[in-house]
Amino acid sequence: MDRSSSELGTNTLINGASTVGAGLGDSGDCYAVPPTAASTNESLQVVESVLQSDIGVNTLLTRLKSSIASARDFAAFLKKRSTLEEEHAQGLKKLCRTTHESTRRPDNRQGSYAQSYDEITRIHERMADNGIQFALSLHQMHEDLHELANNTERRRKHWKQTGLNAEKRVQDSESMMEKAKAKYDSLAEDYDRARTGDKQSGRVFGIKGPKSAAQHEEDLHRKVLGADSDYASKVQTTQTQRQELISTLRPQAVRALQEFITECDSGLTLQLQKFASFNEKLLFSNGLCVSPLKSHNNGHASATRSLRDVVYQVDNDRDFSQFIASHASKVGSKRPDIRYERHPTLIPAQQTPPSASRPIQATYAQQAPPSYGIQGPPAQNGPAYGGTSFSQGGPALSFPPIVQPVTAERSYSGSPHLQQFPSTSASGPPQLHPPPFASLGNSQLVAPPVAANNGNHTADLPPLKPVFGISLDDLFKRDGSAVPIVVYQCLQAVDLFGLEVEGIYRLSGTASHVTKLRAIFDNDSSQVDFRNPENFFHDVNSVAGLLKQFFRDLPDPLLTTEHYQGFIEAARIDDDATRRDALHATINSLPDPNYATLRALTLHLNRVQEHSNMNRMNAGNLAICFGPTLMGSSTGPDIVDAGWQVRVIDTILQNTYQIFDED
Repeated sequence: MDRSSSELGTNTLINGASTVGAGLGDSGDCYAVPPTAASTNESLQVVESVLQSDIGVNTLLTRLKSSIASARDFAAFLKKRSTLEEEHAQGLKKLCRTTHESTRRPDNRQGSYAQSYDEITRIHERMADNGIQFALSLHQMHEDLHELANNTERRRKHWKQTGLNAEKRVQDSESMMEKAKAKYDSLAEDYDRARTGDKQSGRVFGIKGPKSAAQHEEDLHRKVLGADSDYASKVQTTQTQRQELISTLRPQAVRALQEFITECDSGLTLQLQKFASFNEKLLFSNGLCVSPLKSHNNGHASATRSLRDVVYQVDNDRDFSQFIASHASKVGSKRPDIRYERHPTLIPAQQTPPSASRPIQATYAQQAPPSYGIQGPPAQNGPAYGGTSFSQGGPALSFPPIVQPVTAERSYSGSPHLQQFPSTSASGPPQLHPPPFASLGNSQLVAPPVAANNGNHTADLPPLKPVFGISLDDLFKRDGSAVPIVVYQCLQAVDLFGLEVEGIYRLSGTASHVTKLRAIFDNDSSQVDFRNPENFFHDVNSVAGLLKQFFRDLPDPLLTTEHYQGFIEAARIDDDATRRDALHATINSLPDPNYATLRALTLHLNRVQEHSNMNRMNAGNLAICFGPTLMGSSTGPDIVDAGWQVRVIDTILQNTYQIFDED
C-alpha cells in the first residue's frame, strides 16, 4: 500500500470517529479545502482522548467490524455481478457461434447480406470476449476482497482477545482493591469505636468464651493492621497494571486496530476504484467494437468498420442478381416452337401430295440427337448419358423414347467401367469421403484377390507389407495415404454393416478371426476389400476389434506421447467451451497422419453414436472404449489419468463438427 493511500485511510478514520472537522467531509476531497490548524488540533485531541480511554479498544473493534462487513458486502456484490456478466457473455458467444454456423447453410441468403451478417456476429463475439474479461476481473476482485476481509477478521479476533484481556485484568484488580479498601474502612471504624467507646458496657462474647473490652480492642487492632497491609498491596498492584495498560498494552492494541482499519478501508476503496475503471473500460471497448475510431495510416483509412457501416453494406439488388445469375448454367436449351403436326397416316391418300413426307422429315431433323445434349462449353460435350453432363440438364428438355435410361454410374463418375469396383491399388485407398458403394447392394461387390475365408492358411501368410506395429508416419511414407488402409477398410465395414449392431466396439470379436484378418493386412493390405462381408467372415465385431488392436499396437499412440500432458491438462478444465477450445488447439498441433486418422475416426464414431438408440453406444460408452486405446494404456504412472483420458475422447465426440468439418 502506498503512502497516499495510508494517509487517506487515516484521515477517513479520523473523520469517522470525530464529530468535529465537518469541513473535511463537506469538501469531498481531503486536500481541496485544507482545515485550519486549530480545528485539526482539536479533532486530533478528541480522537486521541477517546482512543486512550477505557472505551478506546471497544470503539476500534466496533469500527473494524463495520469495515469488514462493508468489504464482505461489496465482495458478494462483485461475485454476483461477475456471475451475471459471465452468463451474459457466454450466452452471447454461444448465440454468435450458432448464428455463424446457420448463415453458412446453403438454404440461407448469401452475398453481401451473409458477409455483413457474419461480420455483425464477429462484432458481438468481440463484445462477448470483453464481457468475459470483465467478469474475470470482477471475480478476481471478489477473491482479493474476500481474502482481505478474512485476514482482517482473524487479526481482529486476536487483538480483541489481547486488548480486552488487558483491560479486564486492570478492572478486576481495581475491583479487588475496592473490596480491600471497604474491609479496611469497616475494621478501622470498629476499632475506633472499641477504643473510644464505653469500657464498662460489659463483656464481649467470642467463640471461645466471653472477651474483655481490652481483648476485643486488641483483636480489632490486629485485624485493622492486616487489612491495611492487604489494601496497600492491592493498590500497588492496581497501579502497576494500570500503568502497564496505559503505557504499553492499550497503545499497542489501538495502533494495531488502527492499522487494520486503515488497511481494510484502503483495500475496499481500491476495489471500488478498480470497479469504476473496469466498467469504463468495458463500455469503452464495446463502444469501439460497435463504432471504431477512424484512424488513418499512411493515408489509408482503418480497415475496421463500424456496425453501421457493416449494415449499410447490404446490397439487396446485387444479392438478388447474383443469386439468379448463379442458376444460369441450369437453364436448358431453347425449346422448339410448338406446332401441330398431323400424322401422315391420318391424311387421306388422295389428298397427300407426292412431297408430303418431306416436311415431316424436316421436322424430325430439327429434333435430331444433337438437341438432346446440354448446351455448354466444348469441354462438357459428350454422351447425354454421362454422370456430369446429364446431371446438369434442365428439367425442361424433352427426350424421345430412344434415349437409354441412366444407370447408377452417375453417382460416381461419367466412365461406365466404374460399375465394377476394382480392388484398392497399392497407391493407397481413396480418401474418407462418403463411399461410392453405399447405394449399391451386396450383389454388386467384387471380392478381392485375397480370400479371407481360406481356412487356417491365412494365418500363415508372410508379412510382405506389415501394417500392425508400424508408426503412422512410416505407413504414410510407404503407402502415400494419410489414413492407413486398415483404418479405412475397418471404418467402411462398420459403416456398412455395424452401425445398428448392439455393443459395437464394446463386444469382442472372435480371436481367430482377428488373427486371420491381421495376417491378411500384414501380407498386403492393398488387396483387402471389406465391402463384401464374406471377406471378414460376416463378423463385424472382429473388424471393430481389429481396428482397436491396430491403434493399441502403434509404437506411439494416435494422440502421441508428446501431446499427452496437453490433452490431460485440457481435460481438467471445467468449462465446456474452454475445454473444447483447448483440445481443439492441441489436436491442430498433431502430425499430419495423426490428425487425418483422428479426423476420420472421430467422424465415424459420431455416426456410430447417432445410432445409439439401436447400438447402445453413446459418446460416453465410446469414450470408455477408445480413451486408453488412443492415448496409451493406462498403466503405471498414468493409471490415475484414466478418467481424464475418457473425458478427452468424450469431449471430442460431443463437439465433432466444431473441431472437424464434415466435408
